[in-house]
Order: sequence, then C-alpha cells, then structure tokens
Amino acid sequence: MPRIPITRSISIDSGELVESFTRASGPGGQHVNTTDSAVLLRFDVVASPGLPEAVKHRLAVLAGSRLTKDGVLTLRADASRSQEMNRREVRERLFDLIREATIVPKKRRATKPTRASQVRRVDAKKGRAQVKAGRGKVKFD
Repeated sequence: MPRIPITRSISIDSGELVESFTRASGPGGQHVNTTDSAVLLRFDVVASPGLPEAVKHRLAVLAGSRLTKDGVLTLRADASRSQEMNRREVRERLFDLIREATIVPKKRRATKPTRASQVRRVDAKKGRAQVKAGRGKVKFD
C-alpha cells in the first residue's frame, strides 16, 4: 500500500484508512436519495505504526468524542454531492488533525508579579476606596 505523507517525519499507510459510503442528508435533491455520497472514515489511532506515542496521545485528546473506546477515530463528510469531494474533505480533515497533534504545547512557566505591579495594584485599590468613601452622606457638625 502507498504511504501518505502527513509531515516530514510522519506518514501513514493508505491501508490504515477504512472508508465506507452512505447516503448523505445534504444538498442534491432526488440525487441524494439514490447515491451513497457521504463518506465515513475510520482510522485506528492506537494500532497505527506510523504515529509516535506522544502524537497518538495528543490526537486522542484533540479527537474528543470522535474517538471510540477502542481508539478508532471516526470522521464523516457529507457536505458535497460528489463522493470524491467528500473523500478528499474527510481525508484532509484527518491529516489536519494529525498535523495539529504533532505540535507540542509549550509548558507554562509560573511567574510572580513584580514588586512595582503589586504596589500599583494596592494604590489603585486605595484610590477606588477613597472615591467610594467620598460618595457617602455628608455629616454636618
């Protein structure tokens, strides 16, 4: 089976993609009732040898409810009247999802507010307190 390049270092075997076709509910009128133009793509993320473990884990998080308990990612495309266009769309969505999973998120570094910013904050609070205190009733002696 030919390999499909996703990134420079990641490619998957085209045999790993399982496509099935159903009738679409989208545009097309009576044509929709007679042709199987919707595409249901299944990709076994867990069993894929072409994906590193870290990418599999991030892909599972990105996929959310589209990932079954068995680790199979399911995508559906039925926007077009053409089966071929739906196939291209659903494959591109899968490849984009895998590309997004290859990006390692930056770790957050905890920071402390500077002394000057703490002082500014307290001064601003004191200023607001004085403004509000000045709104009270005026006492005459």
